[in-house]
Amino acid sequence: MEDKQLGLRNFINTGAILIALLLLVGALTYLVPSGVFDVNTRTFTPVDQAGIALWVWLLSPLLVLLGDAGALIIGIIVFLLLIGGALHVLKVTGLIEGSIVSIARRFARREGLLLGALLLAFMSLGAFVGVFEEVVPLVPMVVLLARGMGWDTLTGLGVSVLAAGLGFAAAVTNPFTVGVAQELAGVPLFSGALLRFIVFLSVYAMLMFYLRRHIARTRSVERVLSLTNESVLPKAAYVYFVACMAVMMVVVAASPAVPLLRDLSLLVIALIFLLAAVGVGLLAGMKLAWVGRQYLIGAWGMAPAIVLILLASSIRHVMTEGRLLDWILYRAWETIGQFAPFTALLAVFLLVLFLNFFIGSGSAKAFILMPIIVPTMDFLGIGRQLGILAFQFGDGFSNVLYPTNAVLLISLGLAGISYAKWFRFIWPLQLGLLALSIFWMWIGYTLGYGL
Repeated sequence: MEDKQLGLRNFINTGAILIALLLLVGALTYLVPSGVFDVNTRTFTPVDQAGIALWVWLLSPLLVLLGDAGALIIGIIVFLLLIGGALHVLKVTGLIEGSIVSIARRFARREGLLLGALLLAFMSLGAFVGVFEEVVPLVPMVVLLARGMGWDTLTGLGVSVLAAGLGFAAAVTNPFTVGVAQELAGVPLFSGALLRFIVFLSVYAMLMFYLRRHIARTRSVERVLSLTNESVLPKAAYVYFVACMAVMMVVVAASPAVPLLRDLSLLVIALIFLLAAVGVGLLAGMKLAWVGRQYLIGAWGMAPAIVLILLASSIRHVMTEGRLLDWILYRAWETIGQFAPFTALLAVFLLVLFLNFFIGSGSAKAFILMPIIVPTMDFLGIGRQLGILAFQFGDGFSNVLYPTNAVLLISLGLAGISYAKWFRFIWPLQLGLLALSIFWMWIGYTLGYGL
């Protein structure tokens, strides 16, 4: 019940911020000069328009589905529903938990390998699949495992929710950040993955080093292994799931080079997850009706995210219909365009970092910011991929720092750790991640990433 209350509170807070922004941008259409901004000539031509129509303003969360971006938004909503349902089925069948326990049993007597395997598993879930909220049920189990290994509770949080959160930010094929942002930016889906994979490895190495130092300082004298949980799933379920994930990775790898696959890759990935969830459920001995009910529960759990996406996309709709977006782009060119290109890139990164305190949804922020980030990158001669990299860095790493993030609050509550203690544990790592983000943006800028 407490988890649901925290999730509801976060949804209400984020929704209230988006509604406030929607009201603000609607009012601004009456206050700022209306006009048309020509990206090619960088000129702003005033037009005679006194704000947006009131009915368009009020109904914008629904009207946006009929606009130019309507098909994309509907596609993302369908994707969220399919993925949400599939992940819930995989969770309730015990496949994810069983996989983690299996890894732990294999490396129980080699804690360095155990630590590395757990970090790799959780970071990969975030980086490749976009899993973050779904790791919450696993937090108590991993915390118990950490205690049994002689580690402390903070280490248990570090190898679970922290690892998933950092993987979510150091995304390689995360559909909720990289996927949505690249769709909105008009670049091939999951292209430019080589640099992002190297970033993923560097974040993995930093987190591994940080946690090993922490373990060395806090290790308990007692070491009691607690790896008695046995998976109830047949081996065939795991083999089937691994096969489905292998097919998904082939789709991801081939999508930049195959135009048809590139256009449909989000849908194909979602359908693969659908088949994986149904197959695992049936192989687990469950009836199809049970799998269907669990799938609907998971899909319904994505409803808040869908509402936030509609609200966020309606902000852009109002900005466009009221000619406010043209004025903002014009002012952005005048301000950021006068910066040196790399300074402008840092400004984009800091803007996303600031906004993430108030709006946790990466997809929602993408709908608000990518229409501004993309032309800014084009004007400055910076690759759009680099703008997306700045977006994902600003969006992700702070998810495990800000107290406004519901996943973090729930995980801390389950582990019995106060936010103050968590902050003392994580702030040095966050400084390191800040420096690492700037470093990789500089490397990408120097190499002409995405050009």
